[in-house]
Order: sequence, then structure tokens, then C-alpha cells
Amino acid sequence: MSDWGRFVECVPWFVSPGSEVVVGSTSVWTRGALPGLPRLSALLASARVTPVSVAGRPYELLSWGSSGWLCEPPSEGDSSHPDSLRAFWRVFGGTVEQFHGPSTLWLNQNQVLTVDAASLSLSSVISEYGWLWTDAGLEVPVEEMRDYVTVAIEANGNLTAAHRETGRLVLFAPDHSFSDVTPLAGCPPRSLYSFDELPDLASWIESCAGAWQGALS
Repeated sequence: MSDWGRFVECVPWFVSPGSEVVVGSTSVWTRGALPGLPRLSALLASARVTPVSVAGRPYELLSWGSSGWLCEPPSEGDSSHPDSLRAFWRVFGGTVEQFHGPSTLWLNQNQVLTVDAASLSLSSVISEYGWLWTDAGLEVPVEEMRDYVTVAIEANGNLTAAHRETGRLVLFAPDHSFSDVTPLAGCPPRSLYSFDELPDLASWIESCAGAWQGALS
């Protein structure tokens, strides 16, 4: 079975009936490493890459045997995005589906490290949920969250975001069952959290990539 055939078998809901699908030739990863991310870089280097178009939208399927990621193609982003993420996207566009992988913080995410995720304003979402803070007599941190960029969108709407300059990681999770997270100072339960053992974006990426490496070895 081809890598694309395996993906469709595992994720049958992704392609709508009647959608045109064009599958290109499978090759090896050729875009090199991502500085500061050795585990993710090694994982990418070991992948088979298949370009795919679904209903006119391009993707890349990265596969390791029976497991893989459906990814956005490389992108430039735009001037509203941090330079560090724009450099990242020139190599790797982030994932929109994952299949047959380990349980990580990337599980059940609709978007991981994509331009679309980064285009969702965390401060706007915080503003919509401002009642969580006002009901507790706390100040809504809308202005502070303007310095953060969304890096993952969970299927239930929880968001993971990183500070544009420091990479500090936060989790906005009004609907969650996470362990190893702690509410941020000045924030009520089921709002903003930090990850106890993953302080920044690089550690979050490397932790999840390392789990995939372990599962594939």
C-alpha cells in the first residue's frame, strides 16, 4: 500500500467525497535541519515525503512506515509573524493530521506549528473569555497575551501559544484534562496555564518529536 493509501485508510474523513486528489512521487527529505531542534530535525530527515493536492490545496505527507503526518507545505508566513517562526516554516510547514503515532501533547490537535494556527489571535480569544477573570475579580490579561503567538489548536478549542521573543509557552485550556500544568499567576482555573516541565516552545517541540522518535525506533 502506498503512503497516501495508508493515510486515507487511517484518516478516511479528511477527503470529502468527490474531492479531486493528486498524489505526487514519494522522495526523501531534502530541506535539511532546523537549528536548535535536533530531535525534530532527525525525525524529518528520516521521513518519506509525498506531495499531495486535495481539492486544489497542497499538502505534504510525511511517513515513517505505518505512521505519519499530513503537513502544510513550506511557507513564508507574513510580517505579522515572528521571524523565528517564518524561518521555521521555510523548512517545515507544521501538521494538520497525525496518524498511528504516540500519545503526545500534539495528539488531538487540528493544527500544530502552522501559519493558520499562528494567525489565530490569542489575545482576541482571551477577550472573548474575559468573564473567567472578571467573575473571579481578576484583570483580563488581553494586552499581555498580545505578545504571544498561537502554535497549536486542539480539536476542542484549547490553544497552545509561545511568547514572540522568549518562546515562553502558555496553554489556554477552558476545556481540559491535562496533568503537569499550573495556572498562571493572576489567572483562574480553566484559563491560562504553564506546562510544569516544558517552559518554552523549543522544549515542547523536542519533547513531542522525541516521543515520535522513540515510538518509531
